[in-house]
Amino acid sequence: MTTQRDGMDASTRTRSTRARRWAWLAVLLVGIGLFIAVQQALAITGNPTLVPSLLVLGALLVPVTFVVYIDGRNPAYDLPLSVLLSCALLGGVLGAAVASVLEFDTMRRLGGLPTVYIGVIEEAAKLLVPITILIFTRYRRNPADGLLIGVAVGMGFAVLETLGYGFVTLLASGGDLTFAEGFLLLRGILSPAGHAAWTGLAAAALWWAHAQRWRPRALAGVIGTFVLVVILHSLWDATGAWYGYLIIGFISFALLIRQTHRNVLVGRD
Repeated sequence: MTTQRDGMDASTRTRSTRARRWAWLAVLLVGIGLFIAVQQALAITGNPTLVPSLLVLGALLVPVTFVVYIDGRNPAYDLPLSVLLSCALLGGVLGAAVASVLEFDTMRRLGGLPTVYIGVIEEAAKLLVPITILIFTRYRRNPADGLLIGVAVGMGFAVLETLGYGFVTLLASGGDLTFAEGFLLLRGILSPAGHAAWTGLAAAALWWAHAQRWRPRALAGVIGTFVLVVILHSLWDATGAWYGYLIIGFISFALLIRQTHRNVLVGRD
């Protein structure tokens, strides 16, 4: 009887793991369907009240899909959906607000804003919520969770940034939705290789250092990772060529996927 129950439990866990692993595809397809529905309704009716819905869906589609994708890569992740949503919302809003104020103050004092300052300010601001979670909650026990929290925060930040730029682009183009939609699509595709990757890597280093009880080597890893993501961020902001974004994005995304794979191996041990 016990053997049969164990077999049923194992089968249930296998189906649950498989469903979680492919949940991103359902999110992507549903999101695309909703975006097309709003887009067509807007084209038919010309109702301007649908424009905010189109911008929000366009900004959210890829980031939400990517967070669900990362979550499904590792069964060791132990974060409820409510925690991920809170991280994305609080981390995105707080990070964007703090970064905006610090960048404005720095630009006013220096008369300009070098890209390295942008990298330092934004990457530090995005870590405020992960550090708070690491200090005050129980979600610090699993080293793998740091990467997922960082990705969620990075995506929240990217969504707000995309919405802001999308709105400005819409105004600058005189209300040209085609141009704005293309901008949203480009930003969405690039977001996993930008803010998500950088904050995910930095948060993963923090969680790993905590698991190592902040030994000198682990602390050096945190500092080194932060310097790396600042450099990648600064280069991203400084480049003006498509191949520059391609190279930097590939490096950032490859590092994130590598870290995700390492977390999977740790979770199996």
